[in-house]
Amino acid sequence: MGHLPVDVRASLRLFAFYLANGTIDVDLLDGFDYRPTLFRFGSSLEQIFAIYGNVLQVDTNGEVLNDGDAQYRVAQWIRSCCDPTYEVEPPFEAWETELHGP
Repeated sequence: MGHLPVDVRASLRLFAFYLANGTIDVDLLDGFDYRPTLFRFGSSLEQIFAIYGNVLQVDTNGEVLNDGDAQYRVAQWIRSCCDPTYEVEPPFEAWETELHGP
């Protein structure tokens, strides 16, 4: 089994940086410091990375095609956790939020 392509690893690294820094989609999450809410329990982080990984698309050369879209879907999930009046559009499909693993 090979390693993830460099472009995918770079996207994951930057995504983790933006997430921890509080700068995931600053337009959608302006005024929401989501970190205390989401970092308290591991299950929220697990869901964040599941959505990011499920939405992320990679071409046959290992190039990431939609990092911004994947981050936006995560930002929508975060906003819905922090703001009960926020409605995710379009609603999440089951494959977007599915947790994979042993």
